[in-house]
Order: sequence, then structure tokens, then C-alpha cells
Amino acid sequence: MATEDSAGGARKATKSKLFEFLVHGVRPGMTSGARMPHQGAPMGPPGPPFGGTPPIRPGMPNPAMDPNRKRPTPTPPVQAPSVQNRPRKKPLGFPGANEISARQMDLREAQSEPAIGTNAKRRKMADKILPQRIRELVPESQAYMDLLAFERKLDQTIMRKRVDIQEALKRPMKQKRKLRLYISNTFNPAKPDSDDSEGSIASWELRVEGKLLEDPGKQKRKFSSFFKSLVIELDKDLYGPDNHIVEWHRTPTTQETDGFQVKRPGDVNVRCTLLLMLDYQPPQFKLDPRLARLLGIHTQTRSCIIQALWQYVKTNKLQDSHEKEYINCDKYFQQIFDCPRLKFCEIPQRLTNLLLPPDPIVINHVISVDPNDHKKTACYDIDVEVDDPLKTQMSGFLLSTANQQEIASLDNKIHETIESINQLKIQRDFMLSFSRDPKGYIQDWICSQNRDLKLMTDVVGNPEEERRAEFYNQPWSQEAVSRYFYCKIQQRRQELEQALAMRTT
Repeated sequence: MATEDSAGGARKATKSKLFEFLVHGVRPGMTSGARMPHQGAPMGPPGPPFGGTPPIRPGMPNPAMDPNRKRPTPTPPVQAPSVQNRPRKKPLGFPGANEISARQMDLREAQSEPAIGTNAKRRKMADKILPQRIRELVPESQAYMDLLAFERKLDQTIMRKRVDIQEALKRPMKQKRKLRLYISNTFNPAKPDSDDSEGSIASWELRVEGKLLEDPGKQKRKFSSFFKSLVIELDKDLYGPDNHIVEWHRTPTTQETDGFQVKRPGDVNVRCTLLLMLDYQPPQFKLDPRLARLLGIHTQTRSCIIQALWQYVKTNKLQDSHEKEYINCDKYFQQIFDCPRLKFCEIPQRLTNLLLPPDPIVINHVISVDPNDHKKTACYDIDVEVDDPLKTQMSGFLLSTANQQEIASLDNKIHETIESINQLKIQRDFMLSFSRDPKGYIQDWICSQNRDLKLMTDVVGNPEEERRAEFYNQPWSQEAVSRYFYCKIQQRRQELEQALAMRTT
């Protein structure tokens, strides 16, 4: 389908341009045809984010508090806010240990999980936006941002069109077509010398066939699929009251056919009447003559009839100004509904008695037994409603998954490239900061790692000060010792009470 191919092709082309721009020409000074690696090579010292394991303080095999230390370990709910609110001064462009581990964890998850699938990591549009500092560093990246804005506008347009198509499919989409009806008959004269009992009696055969003119559909509809029932009434004087009617009615198990045949004995012309009942989808009804004159509708669907009633109420201002759910009937409504006032919710129920089955198509035909009339065929054109072929194309567009896998793959590559660019930016900031002031940067780096180590090992206070005796000669130490012994005494008292209670029981 043209619409589907154009929409999918546009999205795929936009994704390809985004990915190609990120891969080519992002870093200044790259030679023509060079490609940026998806993940930058290690450029910094060992340890995150440039490789290796997080730094561990010497003498501490496990990042946990030494059990021999006397300082109590704070509970996690109390420590969490203080960790988040504590000011952390780090060198320019160098993240903390916790941030590094979290970022590496996200990268490992992104690499381990499949690019496409129900369990794939959901990415956001904001993850594809380049940071402002990178855009300032590389002015050519504005072309990528323009492509990103175009992609967002294209996705919005496609989504809006999909919603419009879904709303359009909820309404019946029909087209008027001509169904050509062919009525013919053949006559078989009697053969006296025939051994067959059927051949010795004269008979005629009536055929009712038809086809849809200018049928655009690939699958041709059978003739019987347009009708709900077919009744052929033969001359009652010739065939009696019990054998003069031939009926066909649609059932759920009916097999469609391209025509109907009726064979009867006889050697004289027979007058017959064909009654064809069209199969309307959705069902249509014939209106009561009084309501039909009032609304100007003869046969229509229930929804169209109710809509015409509402239009008549609005045009003639029959809705009650104070009680909006009521209709003040005029003289025509009073004649039809036989009440001076009625509610809107009562209209469908009252309308049921005013809706009748639609009139059948009546065709009068003469079955001729004259040999010269055998080649004559009566043709009739009937207006029928068929599904709009555009409806099938619209449904196919909504259900189509063409190009979706390739688009998702390109989207995932764009996200990975953006992550690689961010990593390269961190490495560049590290190198620049180190080159400006190597000594000061190393000192700041060591201080930052020291603070991160305290956070990782839940260390409270300053271990260097606590190593010295002057730290414990401060005024607060006497109160701390008293509180410590008081807590120990209370703890021991509770243990003794529990032991005595167990003995008594």
C-alpha cells in the first residue's frame, strides 16, 4: 500500500540519517570516511569510568565497616538523606564512584538485553538529545538536532493519521455499486422415444444470475452474498397452491453461489414474480409512512433515523428549555408518538414500533417456451452498497509491522551512539583538566575518591582525627560514656526480665 510504504519509508529514512550523522563527522578533525567507535577506548587512569574495579582503601578487603570499630553504624533511612544532601566537590568532568558504578550498570544492562523485543529496555526521546556543552563544542551537531526535530514532527503526524484512521474505521464505509441481474430460461420439449421418464415430459429451467459491475476488489463476491432471501412465485393456477413458491433464505451455514436455478415441468408460458430482499449491512429499516413524510426518509439505518429525529428536534426547538432531557412534542410528533411529552431515552423504544422491514425488489418475468426466445436474457441493474476498498487498505496500514524491526534497530543504535558520545565527553574533560593542573587535579581527585570511599563503606566521622587521644578528651566524651553504659544496663535488664518470665511460665 502506498500510504503504508511512504510512512514506513519516511520513518526509516529519518532514523538512518540520524544514525549516519552520529557515526560520521561528530568529532572535529576526523578524516573523511572515518567512523566513530560505538564505545570509546580507555583513555584515563585505571578505575572507573576508564576500566578496572572501583578503588578500595588499602587494608580493607571488603567495602564494609570493620567490625572492630566502636562507632555505631547508622540505619539506612537516616543515612540516605544525608548522603544525597552532602555537598560533594569533585574535579571537573570526573564523576563519583557511585555515579560511575550506576552508569556502568546501565551500560551493561543495555548491552546484555536484546535490542528488539517485549523485554527490551524502553528508551525515551530525551535520551537522544545531545547535551548543550557537546553542541557548543561541535557546531555541526545542529544538523543532528534538526533531524531529531523533524523525526519528532514526523512521528506526531503519523500518530495523528493513525488516530484519524481508527476513528474512520468505526463508521461504516460504503460505496454505491451496480449489481446487474440476468434472468433467462431454457425449454426442453418432450421426447416420446426417450427411455428416461424426465425426457418424456416437457420442462423449462429458469436461471437467475448476476455480477457486480466495476468490482475493484481482488476477491469477487458471489451473487447470493448480496441478498438475504429470494422468493419466486409461479402461476398458482398451473402449479397449485402447494408447489407454486420457491424460496431461498440465508442461514449462518449457507454456502454462497453465483446464481439460482428452478426447473419445473410444463410446455406453456408461465408468469412468475421474483422477490429479492437485499442484505443490508448495517441493517436498514423502512419507516412508518407518517414518520417518513416528516423526516423525508424512506429506508435507512437506525442510527441515521435517530440522527434525523434529533435534527428535527433542534430545527423546531422542541427540546425543553428547563428540563433538557425532555422533548415537547408538536402536533406531528403527537400524532406519531401519541404523547404530548417524552424523554430522549424513550425514543429508541418508541421507534421500534415505527420501523418495518425494507421493501423487497419485485421483478415480473414471463418464462417463455418459444424456441425463438431461448437466447433472450432480461437484465436489471440494482443499486447495492459494498465495503469501500479503502477500508481494507486502512486496516492493513494499522495492522502492518513492516519496517518496524529495522526502525527499532536504528533507534537502538542512535541511543548507543549518544551514550558513547557522552562517555567520550567525560574522557575529554578528564584529560583537559589533568593537562591544565596535573598536581591540583590529582589532589582533588584523591579527595573525591576519599569522600566516595566513605560513602561506599558507610564510614561516619574523620578516621584520621579519631586515631589520636585528644579526640576522646573533649567535653562530650563523659556524656557519651554515660549514655553507652546506660544503654548496656537497659539491655541487660531486659534480658534478665525475659529470662525470669520464661522460668515462671
